[in-house]
Amino acid sequence: MTRVVVIGGGQSAEHEVSLAGAAGVASALRESGFAVDELTIARDGCWRSDDELLGESAVQSLRGALAVMAGADAVFPVVHGPLGEDGALAALCALAGLPVVGSALRAGAIGMDKWATKLVADAVGIRTARGRLVHLADIGEVEFEAPVVVKPVAAGSSFGVSLVTDAAQLRDALQLAARFDDRILVEEVVRGREIDVAVLHEAGGARWAAPPLEIRTASDSGLFDTTEKYDGSAHFTVPADLTRGRRAALTAAALRMFDALGCAGVARVDFFLTEDGIVLNEVNTMPGLTAQSQVPRMFAAAGVGYGELVSRMVRAAISTRARA
Repeated sequence: MTRVVVIGGGQSAEHEVSLAGAAGVASALRESGFAVDELTIARDGCWRSDDELLGESAVQSLRGALAVMAGADAVFPVVHGPLGEDGALAALCALAGLPVVGSALRAGAIGMDKWATKLVADAVGIRTARGRLVHLADIGEVEFEAPVVVKPVAAGSSFGVSLVTDAAQLRDALQLAARFDDRILVEEVVRGREIDVAVLHEAGGARWAAPPLEIRTASDSGLFDTTEKYDGSAHFTVPADLTRGRRAALTAAALRMFDALGCAGVARVDFFLTEDGIVLNEVNTMPGLTAQSQVPRMFAAAGVGYGELVSRMVRAAISTRARA
C-alpha cells in the first residue's frame, strides 16, 4: 500500500487554513486506498503527530517528524505561506531524499515572492500591474497617488493587503503589510474580472488546465480580501462565462507561467481580465486544498473529483522520483 505523509499547520498567518486543507487531503487519500500519516507544525515551529508533541523544541521535534516521514512513498505538504509554500518543506524533503507532492524549492520560492513573479511574467510576455517594491526601512518616505493596492511581497490569503483610495491611508496600509513581510509591493489598481486558472502536472509529465473560475466579491471595493475568502460571501462561477478565445488565452498564459516557474503538483494562476487584455495577479504553488477551495472546484468542473485530484498529485510525485 502506498504510504503518504500529509503535513499541515505551519507558522504563517494561514495556519488554520492549512489545517483544514491537510485534514481534507488526508481523508480523501485514505478513502482512495492510501496509507496516511499526519504531521502538524504548530505556530511555534514544533511538530506533532496525532496531537503528540515530537520534541520539546523545533529542532528536537523535527528529528521526530523525519522519523515519521522515513520510508514514505511521498510527502504531501499542505502548508501555505512562508516556511511552507515558499519551498522550505520541499527543500527539507529533497535533503531527506523523499518525494514531495507539489512544486520543488525553486518554484515555491519564486512563486511566493510576488515581486520575483512579476519579473518572470514580464520575461515571458505576460502583463502585470505597474508597481514598486518598498522596503520596511523606507515606508516613512514613500508617497503614491491613490488608488493603489498595498500588499506584502511574500504572504497569502490576502493577509496584509489593503486598497488605498486616499493618500492619508497609505502609511497605515504600509505598516499593516510590514507585519507580514519587510518587503512591500505597491501596485496600481487593475479594474477587470477576476479569473483563476488551475494547472495540474500529471504522472508522465503532461500538464493541463481546468476550466477557469470567476470570482465576484460582495464588497463595493471589489477587493477579494481575507474575510471574503473564508466567510462564504464571495461568489464563484465555474466554468467562467468566457469566449473561446479568452479562455484559450487565459489557459495559455497559465501554462506559460506554470512552466516558467517550474511548477509541479497543482498551481493556481490568478488573473484580471480587463478591456485591454490579461493581467497576471499572482501564482499560488500550494493553493487552498479543501474540497470547497477554488482549485478542487475547477477540476470538479473538468470531471476530476477531489479524491482523484489529490491521488493524481501523489502519483505524479512518485512518478517524478522514479524517473529521476
